Amino acid sequence: MKQHLSITVNGDLWEGEVEPHLTLLRLLREEMGLVGTKAGCEIGECGACTVLLNGEPVQSCLVLAVEADGSRIETVEGLATDGKLHPLQEAFMEKGAVQCGFCTPGMLLASKALLARQPDPGVEEIKAALSGHLCRCTGYESIIAAVQLAATRMK
Repeated sequence: MKQHLSITVNGDLWEGEVEPHLTLLRLLREEMGLVGTKAGCEIGECGACTVLLNGEPVQSCLVLAVEADGSRIETVEGLATDGKLHPLQEAFMEKGAVQCGFCTPGMLLASKALLARQPDPGVEEIKAALSGHLCRCTGYESIIAAVQLAATRMK
């Protein structure tokens, strides 16, 4: 039996009926067309599906859509505003922190949450914030450098 769901995604209200077993990942990708949220392992180990739920990073493959009822969701599609990239997106490009790009949306959102709570993080804090994110391309050094650059620019 479907359940009513009302969430705000990237500033826009979305309401609909969903199956109780539908994950937030599947709702975002399949029902809303927000495919920037990547379906990686779908068991909560890779971080590719990370979104912000009320400002906190969560793995959307582990959250049932109905659990997010009444919440604010931010996906990678919501980072840029008025056609201007977020400072994290710019820094990731400048520092070569984007290679294949599969892990990038989750890393960007986890980094945004980190900078919201700690505007000047050290390397260990950045590593801890990104510890649940797997990247097979960059070696992480460029990602850490990008988060540091964005933090400097966002001050």
